[in-house]
Amino acid sequence: MDGGGDAPAGPFEGPEKLLEIWFAPSPTDVPDASASTDGRSGLRKVPRSVWADMLDIVKCKILSVVEGTEMDAYLLSESSLFVSPHKLILKTCGTTLNLLGLPRILEIARDHASLPSVYRCFYSRKAFMFPERQHGPHRDWRAEVEYLDSIFASGAAYTIGKVNGDHWLLYITSPGEDASHNGSTRASTPVSPDPSTAVPDDEPPQASGSEPTPAEEPRQDYTIEILMTQLSPAACAPFMSDPSSSSADAAEEDPSARAHALSARLGISELFPPRATTLDAYAFSPCGYSCNALLKHGAGEGYHTIHVTPEQGWSYASFECNVPLPARAPTAPDAEEGGAVRIPDLKTLIRRVVRIFQPARLTLTLFISSEDNDAAEEEAGESTVEAAQRAFKAALTRRCSVGTAEDGFGGVYRRTDKINYELGGYDLAFATFELRS
Repeated sequence: MDGGGDAPAGPFEGPEKLLEIWFAPSPTDVPDASASTDGRSGLRKVPRSVWADMLDIVKCKILSVVEGTEMDAYLLSESSLFVSPHKLILKTCGTTLNLLGLPRILEIARDHASLPSVYRCFYSRKAFMFPERQHGPHRDWRAEVEYLDSIFASGAAYTIGKVNGDHWLLYITSPGEDASHNGSTRASTPVSPDPSTAVPDDEPPQASGSEPTPAEEPRQDYTIEILMTQLSPAACAPFMSDPSSSSADAAEEDPSARAHALSARLGISELFPPRATTLDAYAFSPCGYSCNALLKHGAGEGYHTIHVTPEQGWSYASFECNVPLPARAPTAPDAEEGGAVRIPDLKTLIRRVVRIFQPARLTLTLFISSEDNDAAEEEAGESTVEAAQRAFKAALTRRCSVGTAEDGFGGVYRRTDKINYELGGYDLAFATFELRS
């Protein structure tokens, strides 16, 4: 991606840095949750201008925002920011300084949302293509871990996959033994609460006539990522500006309108049922594409996000989604019954995404809270992550499973790595694939 009007100097780093910070276990655990009538509690009360100032540290800008019922999705010059009452997800590509925004995020949560401590923190990324071009702690994984360790006291770092090949890096902190938002994972550098929001020790208890807010049923924490490299020239072409157009014409063309038309033409708008999707997209000049989508589903509101760097030599596309997907296709016809929205199963979604971008190599990760995984009913002794691994393989390794005769893409892959991991209250399914010659 390139937020400017000129071609970037040198190769662009597509693989993103993904920072996810939880200040409470759920939206109902933020201090002002019971007083909110519109869902704008906790971090969602923070003004756009405050987030923009934080993003100046990270070295990216806000392009647009979509406000949902449960979260706000900011489209950035380098990827995305998602803000829920109790957590924040910052995903940035290129040479952005993602982690340098973390201290300011902690201050914002304390001063604007009365959230003085961190419940959990996650940081992950694919191995960089051009690590020598990074700045600050992002020059090296060890430096990133040391930076996070200077802030958090209970972090653990993992390298998953082949160190000399495709691999995925993860830093994760543990919550306190209880489930409160004052768990043991706090910033090591003290962050003092704002005196104006402190609650006196002698404050009287809640009046007996008022009923406490019922606890929200915990939702499954689920994230699927599809990280694709070496996209086919045919798949890259739509994301490049038309060289036959004059620079004046390109400047006058609305990048959002162009991106929405491209989304419809390529099938991005149809990845999930359109009536359940609010799409925000941007087509960069001279090349690149980003979109955020807010998705209504049975458990509430989720998101998906796509970012594309189409230049040959370092082409890359990423897809990320936090809507829990069934590992198997439903036996009933693919239709919406009784007004319910039918979301695709995992295998179908993978095929849809890969058909659009036609990568030669891809990495898939499914990260799921293990309490939900443990509680799920096992079928024939198969866990959720093993079912996901089976869906990964079924989606990609069967002839004609991805490509079609019309698009000329064979789409037959072979799996090059498969790892299941249990770590810190989460289960991970990791796999890599490469296109068969």
